[in-house]
Order: sequence, then structure tokens, then C-alpha cells
Amino acid sequence: MERQERDELLSRLRRDAHLIARQFNLSYREIVAEHPRVKSRYGVCYEDGLIKIRLNHAKTGDPLKYSSLIDTLCHELAHLRHFNHGPEFKDFFFRLLGWARRQGIYKPGPAQGGRRPPHRLPPSVVGKPPQRNGVPVFPTLETDVALELPWMTGSKPEAPTPRSAPPAPAPPKPAARQRPEQLSLF
Repeated sequence: MERQERDELLSRLRRDAHLIARQFNLSYREIVAEHPRVKSRYGVCYEDGLIKIRLNHAKTGDPLKYSSLIDTLCHELAHLRHFNHGPEFKDFFFRLLGWARRQGIYKPGPAQGGRRPPHRLPPSVVGKPPQRNGVPVFPTLETDVALELPWMTGSKPEAPTPRSAPPAPAPPKPAARQRPEQLSLF
């Protein structure tokens, strides 16, 4: 990727990051490109608010699709509120991604190889985010209808009524650990 093309891409990414962060009252220090030699992650968020995003594929060196960059950006922005990968983080990440999609910032396309995604989500994924290789991903739907799924709106499906005695209380939590200096996407 030429320097001018890289700078234009980063500028666009920073503009979209600003829109998303403003909508969710997040603040970050800076969005920069990850060093091309870093192959172990797509993005990283540091405690001081620095976010690094990889712009090129780790193996081929080809530029990543903009939708992949926005997915990574939303993941790293979610770490500004939840510096972990717990359930609250995942819910918030999907809220960011859903908002970006509704604004036209996040526009995922069909899967590689020309396969078209299904028009409807299968019953097995209703009520939980879909997964690819065990990693939650945002659904790719071919429809003009605005679709609100539970993880997009922040609402949670009702828990089933227990049929047996309530579970035993959870054991006491261990002493608080210090937060790590950084979290990576994978």
C-alpha cells in the first residue's frame, strides 16, 4: 500500500472512529496503523487510549477490506469501556458494530468465494451472536429491512424459569488483579 493511500485510509478510519466514539461517549488518544511486521493481532487498545489497527493481511500483505477494519476498530473502541473480553464487553462491542452498521459505516459484504449469506438467520443463532470458527461475528444479511437483534439493542432474552432448586451461591471472588497493560483482538 502506497503512503498516500495508507494516509487516506487512516484518515477515513479516524473520522469513523470519531463518530462512533462521540455516539457512545468514548475517548481515545489516537488511532494509528499497526507496524506491518506485527502478525499476531489485528488491533490493540492500550490503557492510555492508543489504538493500533493492522491495515494489511498478515500473510498476503493485501489491504484488508474496510468492513474488517471497522470491525476491528469497534472491538478496540469497546475496550475503552470494558478492558476485557467478558459478556459486558461483547454486548457493548455488538452495540457499537450495530450502530456503525445502521449509520452505513460498517458494510460487510458476502463471504469470500462468491458464497451468498442466507436471508434468514438459522434458529440455532437466534438470541445469540453468530460465530465463525468459535469467534462471534456480526451477521451478514441481505435485506433492506432494519433488523434489531438482542445484542444490537442491549436487551437480553428472558432467562428460562428454573425447574429445580436454585443454584448454590457462587464462591467468593479472588482478590482483584491488576489490569493488563494491553489487550489484543486475538
